[in-house]
Amino acid sequence: MNDSQPKNQTVSLVTAVPGPKSQALRAREEAHLAPGLQGFAIMAGIVVDTAAGSTVTCVDGNTFLDFIGGIGVNGLGHSHPRYVAALQAQVARASVGSFTSEPRVELLERVASHAPKGRDGKPVRRLQLYSGGSEAVESAMRLAKCHTGKYEMVGFWGGFHGKTMGTLSVNGSSLKHALGPMVPGSHLLPYADCYRCPVGLTHPSCGLACVELGRKQLKASTAGAVAAFLVEPMQGTAGNVIPPDDFLPAVASVAKEHGALLIVDEMITGFGRTGRYWGIEHSGVTPDIVTLGKAFGGGFPLSGLLAREEVAQAKPWSNPSGSSSSYGGNPLAAAAANASLRIIDEEQLVENARVVGAALLAMLEPLSEHRFVGQVRGRGLFLSIELVKDKVTKEPLSKAATNRIFTECLKRGLLTMSYASSFRIQPAMTLDEATARNAVEILREVFALVEREGIDRL
Repeated sequence: MNDSQPKNQTVSLVTAVPGPKSQALRAREEAHLAPGLQGFAIMAGIVVDTAAGSTVTCVDGNTFLDFIGGIGVNGLGHSHPRYVAALQAQVARASVGSFTSEPRVELLERVASHAPKGRDGKPVRRLQLYSGGSEAVESAMRLAKCHTGKYEMVGFWGGFHGKTMGTLSVNGSSLKHALGPMVPGSHLLPYADCYRCPVGLTHPSCGLACVELGRKQLKASTAGAVAAFLVEPMQGTAGNVIPPDDFLPAVASVAKEHGALLIVDEMITGFGRTGRYWGIEHSGVTPDIVTLGKAFGGGFPLSGLLAREEVAQAKPWSNPSGSSSSYGGNPLAAAAANASLRIIDEEQLVENARVVGAALLAMLEPLSEHRFVGQVRGRGLFLSIELVKDKVTKEPLSKAATNRIFTECLKRGLLTMSYASSFRIQPAMTLDEATARNAVEILREVFALVEREGIDRL
């Protein structure tokens, strides 16, 4: 598996982090770049020069192990040679425009070969292509409105689907604060985050009380015009939350009660990250629409949606130019995605994510012995560590403490998302066990350091 990528990768540090060249270039960038860059990029302060597999090398010559993985984008590992060759070949031929191209035909056929079964028992196989996640989710919501003739949307606590107005309205997070008013007819229901149960119970004895609460909430608040439920099979931005397998089928049942479509957001979980090709395969749920992104383009900005045949015919969404995008499905994007999915298939990266993910989870589980680690969880290479002040109350570790963990990892050459109390781990799906072990050794060293210093009290 993944023979194209390097193995047993290690850290190499030759300057302080960030080094002088990185600092100088960041200063030049800061003079012009608008604020709002991703937090870990600001905190790290490094400037990337090259990257390969699971390593990133900065302009100062420091090589880091990458446990961020582009927040789910870097499924193939950095600079995968087959992927690079495919893009180089295509950009020399044709790169822009909406005309049919051979790479797009091949891409459509490859996606169709993996299409999940829909609620009608047939594959969800009609694909439309876009350039970003929010764009695809917005299109999915428009399609649901066109098909059902209704306008209300249901999202979930902790959910994240983008930063456009429609997606913000069904995000279950504080990201929308100060950005209102939200789109009318948007509803939010509890998600089965069993570590921090929204109703204070324990699964399975709870009887999925969170779903029952949501059912009652909708009965009291909806105007009777719910077009769709929008749900992640496993929540990424909320902290790689993994619900019990009976949660999604229960959600699908409530959606059916309302005559609503089920939109499943597979931006992060799709294409093998959880050890199955689709995140929904763990629960067996059958959707009407699936949104795609992240690893889909292998690093090229590309997203899309899959819809059931009947749903995809809805007008005006299906009219000429009714669901299209200027960038979506151009020859270069299609070649990128086609190469990405071919590599995932031919190098058995779904299986690699399952096997190496299980090994990595086993390496991480002993960290639970630390008094500030509340839980270690994961499926495939979709993992998380809950950092807490107290294991009983589960109060999240302070921002000062998580930032310290991030900085200590960075100083030792490990790039992480440990700046948040729900510490997400999403390395490349080409990761090998030896490289994983090298990264975990750094985590062990850092966690031991902060344990000695009593950083959980910050």
